[in-house]
Amino acid sequence: MATLFTRIAQGEIPSYKVAENEDYYAFLDISPLALGHTLVIPKKVEDDYIFHLDEPTYAGLWAFARQVAQALKAAVPCKRVGVAVLGMEVPHTHIHLVPLQTEGDLNFRKERPTFTTEQMAQTAAAILSEYEKLQ
Repeated sequence: MATLFTRIAQGEIPSYKVAENEDYYAFLDISPLALGHTLVIPKKVEDDYIFHLDEPTYAGLWAFARQVAQALKAAVPCKRVGVAVLGMEVPHTHIHLVPLQTEGDLNFRKERPTFTTEQMAQTAAAILSEYEKLQ
C-alpha cells in the first residue's frame, strides 16, 4: 500500500506543492513550525529511513532539497533554512526545510502556529516561482 507521502506526490491527496521533478517532490508541511516549512521526498522510494536509500537516490534527494531551500529562502524572509531528518511520524523518507530566525525555531516540541489556506497557497506559489527561476 502506498504511503501517505506517495499518495500526495501522485496527486491523490491535495498538497501545497512547492517544487517537483521526475524523481522528487516538495510540499508545505500541514503542521508547520513556521510559514514555509517544507517537506522534500523521493517519489519512487518509500523506505522510512534516509540511510537505507541507494546512493543515487540519496544524493539526488539532497541536491533537490538544496534547490528547494534556495527557493524557500528567496520566497520567505528568514535568516537561514534549517534542516531536519526525523522520519518517525510517516514511514517515507523526508527532509524538513524550515525557515529560521533563531535556532529555537527548529523545535518540533513547540506549539505550532496556524496559517490560513490563503497564506499557505500564497507561500507555496512564491516558493514554486523561485524554484522555477533556478531551473
